[in-house]
Amino acid sequence: MPAPSGFQYEQRGDTVVITHHHRTAATLRGGRAQKFLAEVGSGDPQLVMARWTGAYRFGNERTAREHPRNRGGGKGNGGRGAGRRG
Repeated sequence: MPAPSGFQYEQRGDTVVITHHHRTAATLRGGRAQKFLAEVGSGDPQLVMARWTGAYRFGNERTAREHPRNRGGGKGNGGRGAGRRG
């Protein structure tokens, strides 16, 4: 699996804006911003930003996509919760 890339961050006062390929991926404020800045300074910045934005891949996406439950099939939500309760 390739390493994450394309992330950048900009500190604006007490706010940190993380972008991925020039699109805003996360905005951190206050304590969370300070925690992020401490972590990004001590590790691999690209990996840290990927984790903080939720773009961190675990490698199981293909397996989950192939599961019968996730294939679709055009039946909507499988009849669960579709309709009125009364």
